[in-house]
Amino acid sequence: MSRPDSIQSRMRRLVVIFCGFMAAIPAVMLVLVLVYNSQYKNLLYNVTTASEFNQDFKENIDLKMYYYVIESRYSEGLPIQEVQAAQALAKDLLDSTSQKDSLRAVTSVLDLCENLEEKIYQIERTRNYDDRQVQLENNVYVLTAMIQEYMYNYLYCESVQLNLLQQQISRQIAAEILLVLVLSGGLILLLVRYSVRLSRSVTQPVVDLSRRAEDVIGGDLTVREPVRSETYELRTLGEGMEQMIARLNAQIQEITQKQASLRKAELALLQAQVNPHFLYNTMDTIIWLIEASRPQAAVEMVSNLSSFFRHSLSRGEDVITLGEEEEHVRSYLQIQQARYKDILEYTIQIDAALRETRLPKLTLQPLVENALYHGIKLKRGKGCIYITSREEGADVLLQITDDGAGMAAARLEELNRAIENGERVGFGLVTVHERLRLLFGPPYGLALSSREGVGTTVTVRVPCQGREDREP
Repeated sequence: MSRPDSIQSRMRRLVVIFCGFMAAIPAVMLVLVLVYNSQYKNLLYNVTTASEFNQDFKENIDLKMYYYVIESRYSEGLPIQEVQAAQALAKDLLDSTSQKDSLRAVTSVLDLCENLEEKIYQIERTRNYDDRQVQLENNVYVLTAMIQEYMYNYLYCESVQLNLLQQQISRQIAAEILLVLVLSGGLILLLVRYSVRLSRSVTQPVVDLSRRAEDVIGGDLTVREPVRSETYELRTLGEGMEQMIARLNAQIQEITQKQASLRKAELALLQAQVNPHFLYNTMDTIIWLIEASRPQAAVEMVSNLSSFFRHSLSRGEDVITLGEEEEHVRSYLQIQQARYKDILEYTIQIDAALRETRLPKLTLQPLVENALYHGIKLKRGKGCIYITSREEGADVLLQITDDGAGMAAARLEELNRAIENGERVGFGLVTVHERLRLLFGPPYGLALSSREGVGTTVTVRVPCQGREDREP
């Protein structure tokens, strides 16, 4: 694979291309010279055409008037169209002519054409043959001759003007070509000088940015003064790099703080698992079962207690599967049911398709413990704890419902507010909610609903199976 072009080589290539472009300007000027020459030829052609028309004009008018007056060949018609055509030509020449002598000539031609048209109509109105002949000789022939003479004068003046124009254009084009060549040479020199300067202003900041990137790769995340550059893009890149490093530092600190909070919350939950009263009561129950000659029940109690603490540790992992969390909760409930068999029943219905869903360990057990101690035990009579799961879009909802004492609306509002604000009202709820938010972010966490005398439901929302764990 070929090595990518450096910035310097690209800049040199740009200079070469631009110089070639500037060298093309003289070629363009040559094309302009050819265009001017073509325009000149077209103008000369128009003058020649006007000359031929002038020559044909006198012959046509004189001949037609001769037939009309002398030979009385009225079918030939009056030559009014030729006169009107001459008038139109004179008006066009008048609009496009700027030289004084030519203007006087063409103005005279226009006046004579109008006079000739009037004289022709006068001959038509005259019935006497001799009078017609006199008018033809003294008016028409004289006017056509004068028109021809003035048109020749016009053509002469225009021809002289064309010659002068050609000389002027030639001198002007030569001067323009020389000027363009001089300017092009100067511009090329300035461009080369500017390109070299631009190349230096680009390459040095790029080298500095490269060294800065190497430092960052090596682990140096100290925020420094941005790389200085006269180029907007490089200056923006340098400032953006330093801002990125600053944000990276802030994120690292935030992640470190979140990790510390997670560890603190996990430690608190683990400490809560090793509740002396829970352990004492469980041991007392085991002793009572042994004294009551129920060794199998005692063995199951010890096995459940061992499973309970084993899942609490989870081999040091912070995030486990929903199946593992279910086993942990089941061990806890089996232990508690042995103690509170007269008041406690439970049902666990976890969808097998959701058992691989990932969630923080010690998520359900603190909620089940709350349901037992603050719901079932406060109710007179037997109660039941229901643990269910269901999929909702891209999330999994886990619900811990008890038909215990429930709580008043004011207490429910206080707990919901404490969960959202992180207030330490009800340790288990707030800690579990914080861990879910730290690990997955909003909108995951806990939601409470309760009715006094009816029961309480705690809903846990976590990402669905197959989604990547969101590390804080």
